[in-house]
Amino acid sequence: MQIGMVGLGRMGSNIVRRLMRTGHSAVAYDQNSAAVQVLVSEGAAGASSLEELVKQLEAPRTVWVMLPAGEVTEQTIEKLSGLLDTGDTIIDGGNTFWKDDIRRAKVLREHGLHYLDVGTSGGVWGLERGYCLMIGGEAAVVERLEPVFAALAPGVGEIPRTAGREGTPSRAETGYVHAGPHGAGHFVKMIHNGIEYGMMQAMAEGFDIMRHAASPALPAEERLDLDLAQVAEVWRRGSVITSWLLDLTAAALAEDPALEAYSGYVEDSGEGRWTIQAAIAEAVPAEVLTAALYARFRSRQEHTFAEKVLSAMRKGFGGHVEPGKAGQK
Repeated sequence: MQIGMVGLGRMGSNIVRRLMRTGHSAVAYDQNSAAVQVLVSEGAAGASSLEELVKQLEAPRTVWVMLPAGEVTEQTIEKLSGLLDTGDTIIDGGNTFWKDDIRRAKVLREHGLHYLDVGTSGGVWGLERGYCLMIGGEAAVVERLEPVFAALAPGVGEIPRTAGREGTPSRAETGYVHAGPHGAGHFVKMIHNGIEYGMMQAMAEGFDIMRHAASPALPAEERLDLDLAQVAEVWRRGSVITSWLLDLTAAALAEDPALEAYSGYVEDSGEGRWTIQAAIAEAVPAEVLTAALYARFRSRQEHTFAEKVLSAMRKGFGGHVEPGKAGQK
């Protein structure tokens, strides 16, 4: 199939690459013309504007928008709605607020356009590992674009099947799911990221406690000088907290045991806040997720080793770089 990709950042570019690896074609556009040329050199068609991108796509067109949530995505989708024809589809693969998806889908429907919100997880590793996709929108549109989602997803791989699941693996077992109507994809991704905050915070605090086990404030006979890189490595093998986040922590500690390259300043990209807002609206207690979000707020005022661990994990899975690092954005 043919896809138009708007936004060639860390994930957008690799989504294009993964699609091309599996025989799909892509037309790529970004305001940064150099990013377009890189993908053109790898086999994609390039566009210098949204108008040119749309002209190169065959009907029914599908345009995947992979831009930061907010005004830039809003403006891009609004402009595309005036360029596309009846029956074409716009996909928002960024981290848009799910209620905005419901509003957008209604407006685009009036233009005869389809809309899918696709929560996309995989970070900078998605090219090789595949992307976990959480999709909201019309079932018929999801089915039509299934070859694209199947190509981007990790596949069954070597993960053992869940007990009780038999026969042909479901979409979810291969790494993508039609979560429900418009907004459902980004809602599920929002909760995914909220949970991620809590998991990361728990791991970071645990390593911070171990780091301070040799504190002079403790009785001499109770002080423990622990090699955190070794602890992280052994936990990767057979422990019940084995995870990709632990893998990233182990890699960061092996490279920089004191995490001196990190200040501990931890950003939040919005989904954590929205998760807490949803919990409040639903009157669902979410103590851990709320505390994890507040810990990130505090990290911008004072920094602990826990925040350095958090920052290292964020760089590991998403390429997120702390603000203010020399020569980095």
